[in-house]
Amino acid sequence: MSTDRMPTETTKTSPAGTSADSDRRLFALPTAVRDWVLLIARVLLGVVLIAHGYQKWGMQGFADGVEMFAGMGVPAPAVALVFALAVEYVGGALMILGLFTPIVGLLVVLDMMGAFALVHAGAGIFVSSGGWELVAVIALAAATIAAVGPGRFSLDRALARRR
Repeated sequence: MSTDRMPTETTKTSPAGTSADSDRRLFALPTAVRDWVLLIARVLLGVVLIAHGYQKWGMQGFADGVEMFAGMGVPAPAVALVFALAVEYVGGALMILGLFTPIVGLLVVLDMMGAFALVHAGAGIFVSSGGWELVAVIALAAATIAAVGPGRFSLDRALARRR
């Protein structure tokens, strides 16, 4: 038996709780710029989500939305529509506020994965042909914001400071 031991690695943490090693970059944006970019990204993503919810319900009504989902082959179209509307309306508003960001991001990714698999995958890439580029970009934006956090200008950050 060897008595050699691997040196233990100590990880410093930044105030945001992330590993200091994971935050090292060759060219890092100033924190203030990063926070403004995250705010703008969250607001734009939230607006897009709310607009998509409005497109499904506000412009057509619930019954027409269910019929549209059924026509696209979405299983349990009423349940799927309620989920999509909740994620897009409520999730969009929460994304704008930066509240429950990791949870909202995950739900948006799930919503977009469903849209991809059930509606857009067979239509190619381009949204102009009914393709998946928009749902992929929405999912990627939501996953990225969930992974890196909502930034300083968010209710998540304000609530974390109060703890």
